[in-house]
Amino acid sequence: MKEGPLVSIALCTYNGAGFLKEQLDTLINQTYQHIEIIVVDDCSKDATFAILTEYAAKYPQFKIHQNQKNLGFIGNFERATSLCNGELIALCDQDDLWHTQKIELQVNALKNNVFVYHDSEFIHEDGTSMNKKMSDLLNLYRGDQPEVFLFFNCVSGHSILMKRELLDAALPLKKNYFHDWWLAYVATNIGKIDFIPQCLVKYRQHDKSETNILNLEREKDKYNLSSAQNFERTKIWLSYCAKFKGNKNRAMVEHIYKTFNNRSDHYVSFDFGWLLLKYRKTIFYIRKKPVLSKLNYIGKQMWGLKTKKLFSKKHSD
Repeated sequence: MKEGPLVSIALCTYNGAGFLKEQLDTLINQTYQHIEIIVVDDCSKDATFAILTEYAAKYPQFKIHQNQKNLGFIGNFERATSLCNGELIALCDQDDLWHTQKIELQVNALKNNVFVYHDSEFIHEDGTSMNKKMSDLLNLYRGDQPEVFLFFNCVSGHSILMKRELLDAALPLKKNYFHDWWLAYVATNIGKIDFIPQCLVKYRQHDKSETNILNLEREKDKYNLSSAQNFERTKIWLSYCAKFKGNKNRAMVEHIYKTFNNRSDHYVSFDFGWLLLKYRKTIFYIRKKPVLSKLNYIGKQMWGLKTKKLFSKKHSD
């Protein structure tokens, strides 16, 4: 029996034939049956669209679309969500494996939150367990403080079940920035979020994936922001956060952005270090590190862009 609100599962595909059938099987076997599966293929060159056509012929909940030109991940994601009819929208990757009760448990847990997400188990490319889960690496956050997401993120897109109102506030997405991170920031500005501590997705990791969270070298570079390139990337991200019209703590976010931006013209910024120290309980909530590591991070962030460029030049010489 179909009960409860319609849930739209937005699935974006691109050359995903290798693992797609395994994922689609976990979608059609969901215990929560009042769903539609909106799939938008971004001009795949392998057997992806043929697989989707096969499933759509068997299962009426599938609605498949194919772009006339490649839109890229963000553009394809926006198109997929625009085609969703459900009151609730779940985001889906093409190569993960869903727990059969994922949607049912999330619908029950959503309540008055803007979205609810969950823990995830990491698996190797071949599907074997890595014996690690997301909460082993990061503190999962529930609440309504957007500043938690200014520098770190614990929300993966595949884990989100959201109310449609979030898209109304979050679109258009920010090009070349993680959509799940932006959704988390916006959601905590317009309401609150919650999580289920159970692992409801087996999150496949690929060696060449840009979002391979277990790649230690990429994580080190991403979070320590040691390079001038990462400095500029973070500055742009903070500008997006500061300019969001729905900011509930606008003065605080603008102050953090302005102080971060001022580092562009200095060798050292004690003001930015003081801000990180002042708001450390909020800003570092997600970062699962000891106090000494957080203090070390603050110390590194006090260095301005001029110092970073100077050290980069010395290392390149």
